[in-house]
Amino acid sequence: MKKEKRIKKDAKTLRRFIMIYCREHHLKNGVAEEGEGLCGECLELLRYALKRDEKCPLDPKPKCKDCKIHCYKPEMRLKIKEVMKFSGIYLIKRGRIDYIFHYFF
Repeated sequence: MKKEKRIKKDAKTLRRFIMIYCREHHLKNGVAEEGEGLCGECLELLRYALKRDEKCPLDPKPKCKDCKIHCYKPEMRLKIKEVMKFSGIYLIKRGRIDYIFHYFF
């Protein structure tokens, strides 16, 4: 039950961060929208990240940046880091101070 709740919370965060990144980088530049309001590249990243999160063998699951296993492929890991960094800064600049606490704690 606890794992299901964590997966839902993580999915909500991933969706939000990837949607912000896609909107600011791809959709503004004329890339056609696909499923869930994302371009194909970002939709693929979201599906990949959700699958990795769901299959995480660690309990309790650490933040991916602190994990010793690194279940992401190297190129996907770089992409999700880029997305999380951009979207986190984007939200903080727009008044979402709660994300600062989430990042550090």
